[in-house]
Amino acid sequence: MGKKINRREFFKSFLSFSSSKDEKQEKENHISLIRPPYSYGSDFSLCKDCDGKCIDVCNENILKRFKDGSPYIVFNLKGCTFCEKCVEACDKGVLSKEKPAKIFMNIFVNPQKCIAWNGVMCFSCKDPCIDNAIKFEGLFNPKIDLSLCSGCGFCINVCPSAAIEFTPLNYS
Repeated sequence: MGKKINRREFFKSFLSFSSSKDEKQEKENHISLIRPPYSYGSDFSLCKDCDGKCIDVCNENILKRFKDGSPYIVFNLKGCTFCEKCVEACDKGVLSKEKPAKIFMNIFVNPQKCIAWNGVMCFSCKDPCIDNAIKFEGLFNPKIDLSLCSGCGFCINVCPSAAIEFTPLNYS
């Protein structure tokens, strides 16, 4: 027969399980963040003691602050114009003009959701693409040319069927 534990120890065991579960979720959330341009390979731990000026100066209001203080992108209604205000505001060196002006993410058109792939003429994603990275095979079947795509995100929210999907690339 196993060791008997009292009521307090019993409930503490749930708290420690929950805590380790929360830490694991926090780590998974941190890995799933879309990072701003000019940050390739950056040490985001430097953001911990920062006041978040990069977030305050973002004209498009797409930069948010994670729990550890580091910036990440939320493509809510807009995309990134690469205006460089965030990099100019960063005094920790996390964002740097020496790093690529690119948002590193896997981005693609999901053919099952895309209305163009399903026979409806639609160029909603192509029109705002600042990189001309969205190519059509004929009148239909849009695909994103990743060699041209800067990851600006302007195509994401204009898609009427939410067919532009993306996930972060882990580089930090």
